[in-house]
Amino acid sequence: MSRIWFSQELETTATFWRIYRHDGVALGFTTHDADLWADDLLHRAAPGMIPSAIRCSADLEPDNAEVDGALTHDAISEADLAAGRYDGARIVVGLIDWESAESQIIYDGSIGEISQDSGKFNATLRSRKADLQRDLIPRTSPTCRATFCGPDCGLSGARFTHRGTVATADPGANTVTVATTIDPAAFAGGELRWLDGPLAGTRATVVDCLGGALLLASPIEVAIAPGSQVLLREGCDRTLATCHGRFANAANFRGEPFLPGNDLVARYPVGP
Repeated sequence: MSRIWFSQELETTATFWRIYRHDGVALGFTTHDADLWADDLLHRAAPGMIPSAIRCSADLEPDNAEVDGALTHDAISEADLAAGRYDGARIVVGLIDWESAESQIIYDGSIGEISQDSGKFNATLRSRKADLQRDLIPRTSPTCRATFCGPDCGLSGARFTHRGTVATADPGANTVTVATTIDPAAFAGGELRWLDGPLAGTRATVVDCLGGALLLASPIEVAIAPGSQVLLREGCDRTLATCHGRFANAANFRGEPFLPGNDLVARYPVGP
C-alpha cells in the first residue's frame, strides 16, 4: 500500500538520510529528536544537520541538493572529511514515520564537493541522473581507456591484488615500504588500500616506485605503525607493449596506438 505523505494536518514524519561510504561504513541520521531504527540501520538524531530543498524533475536534468551541518557528531569528523572518506559516497534521503518506521526514499545520489569552515561543513549532492550526462562514446587515444582489471580489461582483480605488511612509512617523502613477495615496481600506477590503523578503509594511488618505496598520491598525515596491513593492486601504464608483453591481454586493449594524430599534418616529408 502506497502512503500519501502530508495528507493530514498532524503528521508523525521526519527526514532521514543515509550515507554509504566506499570503505564499507554505513551511517544513518534523522531530523527527529530521538534515534530511530529503520531498514536494519540506526539513524542518529542530528538536529545540527539540515538538508536543503530537494528538486525532483521528470526530465533528464540532475536533481541536485545540499546538506549543511556542524561537525558535532562523532560519526562525522573533520579528519574523516579531510581524508576523503566521504568523497563520492552514496547518499539516500527520505521520509520516515517515527511511530510506524514506515519510510520512503525521495532522493538517491552521491556526495560531490565538500567544503569546511569554522567547524561546519557543506556537501553538494548529485543525483543518479547525473550519470546520464556522461559521454558514452569513447574517444580515440594511444593508450588504453579501460580500467585495469575492470569489465573492459577482462583481467581478474584478485590475481593482481596482494596483501602486504608496512615495513616503514615516511610522511615527509610520502612513501611507504611494504614487505611483499611481489616486485614493488609492479605496483607503480596501482592502488594501496589500508586495512588497519588510522587510515583503515581508505585508498591511495601509487604514483611510482622509488628504490623499493611506494610513492603515494594522497599525503600521509598520520603516523603509520610498522606491521600495518595493506592490500596492493598492481598497476598498468596502459600501453600496448605492457598489455601484450606483461599481461598477454592485447585482445582487450582499448586504445588506438597506431592511429595518426593531429600532429601528422605538421610533419615534414622525409625522402628516400
